[in-house]
Amino acid sequence: MPRNIAVLIGSLRKRSYCRMLAHALEPLAADRLQLSIIEIGGLPLYNQDIEGDATPPTWTMFRNRIRQAEGVLFITPEFNRSVPAVLKNAVDVGSRPYGQSVWDKKPAAIITISPGAMGGFGANHHLRQSLVFLNMPTVQQPEAYVGGAAELFDEAGRLKREDTAQFLRGVLDEFAVWIERHAPTTQASS
Repeated sequence: MPRNIAVLIGSLRKRSYCRMLAHALEPLAADRLQLSIIEIGGLPLYNQDIEGDATPPTWTMFRNRIRQAEGVLFITPEFNRSVPAVLKNAVDVGSRPYGQSVWDKKPAAIITISPGAMGGFGANHHLRQSLVFLNMPTVQQPEAYVGGAAELFDEAGRLKREDTAQFLRGVLDEFAVWIERHAPTTQASS
């Protein structure tokens, strides 16, 4: 049975390369991972003053969906050598209130994508810094920086290049193995 994976997309554009990539990954992962995009654009900016009785319902729904996931796949562009604010906000919302992080021990993978040749290297590494602090075991190899995004998709948003599809299939294969290695174990009742 495929593992339930939350997919967070760091771009809000409807036709972003990140969103096209997320959809292109679905058939590549179908036998091992069930990818479900969780929208993050409607999350209010994290503000501790509204945590508690005034917690926005969108924060609660988001946190519950992440809790239910068996792993998280982050797909993001790079903005100014870092992650977009919308993605950092989602990370922050999920990490609070203090001591109740939905990210703790949740297996993760990162794919960054860019029209440029570096494929979002800076965003990938900045996001990894946060995930280390959040105690999320994150796939180390293969590193997934997808460059030249403007040439990768056809008009319908499908991947045009088999070599890119093969590489991404390998990333998903490793993520599936990673999840099995890092999934919480259940203790047999005695």
